[in-house]
Amino acid sequence: MVWRDVIAKAGGYLAAKGVADAAVAAELLAARLLKTGRGLLGNYAAQEAEERQLEAMRRGMARLAAGEPVQYVLGEWDFRSLTLKCDRRALIPRPETEELVTRVLRSLKGGEVVVDVGTGTGAIILSLAKEAKTPGVFIGTDVSEDAIALAKENAARTGLDGRVELLVMDGLDDFDDPQLFDVIVSNPPYIKSAVCETLDRNVRDFEPRLALDGGADGLDFYDRYLSDAVNLLKPGGRVFFEIGEDQGPAVRELMESYGFGEIAVERDYAGHDRYASATLE
Repeated sequence: MVWRDVIAKAGGYLAAKGVADAAVAAELLAARLLKTGRGLLGNYAAQEAEERQLEAMRRGMARLAAGEPVQYVLGEWDFRSLTLKCDRRALIPRPETEELVTRVLRSLKGGEVVVDVGTGTGAIILSLAKEAKTPGVFIGTDVSEDAIALAKENAARTGLDGRVELLVMDGLDDFDDPQLFDVIVSNPPYIKSAVCETLDRNVRDFEPRLALDGGADGLDFYDRYLSDAVNLLKPGGRVFFEIGEDQGPAVRELMESYGFGEIAVERDYAGHDRYASATLE
């Protein structure tokens, strides 16, 4: 069977199984097996697929049909300029979070100490370390030992292991000295606990609950990190958060209650509130 037919049949099978964007998923699986870009699959359309490739394709399709996210099936995912290892140890990096990195980068002047709380795959802190125009200190923390192990693997595979420090830590709890940081950034868990059970199965059943559940009102981690930031940020230091689309007013109120100024709640490309930032005055 040639790859053109393999991809077409795979797409049809996945669509019948209710997989979202089934044709795209089939192309991504094929591109991974052929070690090429999805846009270059046409070069292989008439090429005969080897039996080992067909078997690998079947295994991938079975995982997708069972609801597993395509990112986990592929084992890697692009985030900004990095290709990161991606598996069930950490939340899948989303396009919205790429824009959070852009906002932090715009604020950097050079020499800052930046900490990413709940680093997961390391997507945020690794991107900041790579793209910052001037040197700085870049630290990522996560309560999950598995997530930090994954982030370290990503640091090594991207050649950034010498430029970031990755620590197993519950939030910022192990930092005792005041005024350590210039920037605190986080894409924390912000989904309400009750809502977690209603998420699509590919999120609910496969991505770590620890990275999703933000407590009864979804605000637990904003409250906690802002409380820590009051002591750990240098004067004039900044916080940057990704937020849920309905959380802008509540996060703004929390920031005000902790004495932050220059508060901004900004929208993503879909027009939803998605980013909140503030300065410690």
